[in-house]
Amino acid sequence: MSYAVIFTSKQSSNTKGYASMANKIEELAKIQPGFLGIESAKDGIGITVSYWESLNHIKAWKLQSEHLLAQQAGKSLWYDWYKVRICKIEREYSFTKP
Repeated sequence: MSYAVIFTSKQSSNTKGYASMANKIEELAKIQPGFLGIESAKDGIGITVSYWESLNHIKAWKLQSEHLLAQQAGKSLWYDWYKVRICKIEREYSFTKP
């Protein structure tokens, strides 16, 4: 069983430093215990989905020190709003064109 953290956001007009921090945080997430993967899309509203082995791994990531700093900067500078949803993945399937 795995979990998804869905982060939906609307950026503010102040994006100075955002891209480098986003890249740094994604690389940091990838080395966290329990991290399984990440997918992201942006077209006006950004959606990033990260996948984790357990709720405990998600909680540990939320409290990671550099991630906490990024969260604070997001609230004060980079986002007009955001929403976080944590979901249990009940099943998964995919298709890939040959």
